[in-house]
Amino acid sequence: MISESILNDMKKLGFSAYEVKAYMSLLEQYPINGYGLSKASGIPRSRIYEVLKSLEEKQVVFEQQDGDATLYYPLEPTLLIRKLREDLTAVIQRVDQMATSQFNRTKEDQRMIMIKDREKILGFLKLLLGESKTRIALSIWEEEISELLEPLQEAESRGIKIRGIYFGKTLPFSTMTAHRRVDRYLVEKKERHISVVLDDEQVISGVISRGADSRVTWIKDPGFVAISEDYISHDIMINQYSETLAGDEKDAFESYSDLSRKEYYDYSDEEFETFFEK
Repeated sequence: MISESILNDMKKLGFSAYEVKAYMSLLEQYPINGYGLSKASGIPRSRIYEVLKSLEEKQVVFEQQDGDATLYYPLEPTLLIRKLREDLTAVIQRVDQMATSQFNRTKEDQRMIMIKDREKILGFLKLLLGESKTRIALSIWEEEISELLEPLQEAESRGIKIRGIYFGKTLPFSTMTAHRRVDRYLVEKKERHISVVLDDEQVISGVISRGADSRVTWIKDPGFVAISEDYISHDIMINQYSETLAGDEKDAFESYSDLSRKEYYDYSDEEFETFFEK
């Protein structure tokens, strides 16, 4: 019985479902004729020779005459993997050359592209982080950085500068700044936001805490990049300044900051008490 995951993986490599079943069945019992393979794999007799011909053209299956019978053999798994790797490498190189030659790097890109679903957003961010060249700035929560820690650490090992504001208890990078009063902030906003600026060239920004309904914007507009950098820089400055204060001075600063937010967002007295009691 072929697992669904293996079936899907081999489909991604260019095989049809019937081709996967035929090859896997051949690995278990060979040499075998088309009729026997049809029974072993569950592929209809009306389709088995069409499937075998396709696999022969891919050089994954070979045939040999044994008297009046035609018997089929599979390509050894180690050789199959080597062949697939070489074929895919060649395809990727050709696509890369064509796409690079066609891409107009001088064209100013001001599109705002929406990316949905938290897992897809994080997967796309891992891809971008792996391509970073000089600098990564973040405004990020503990829940998200835990899933991006490996590509961020790899980037740091390549000499990429990492800066940003962190909403969590254990600071993951000494070059980042911990946000104060995280519990109070979450009560006010109710959701986690993320902002990632890469190489002063592009930004991923939006709500990340809604699971499949999470949405962020990916944009390369220089103005939006500058605004995002200023937002992160300002947040770092406020939180670093707060850490220099103590006692009555710190209480006065936080009270002033809370009242400023109350006036800006026009919170009611009841909302104010709920948000800022933490």
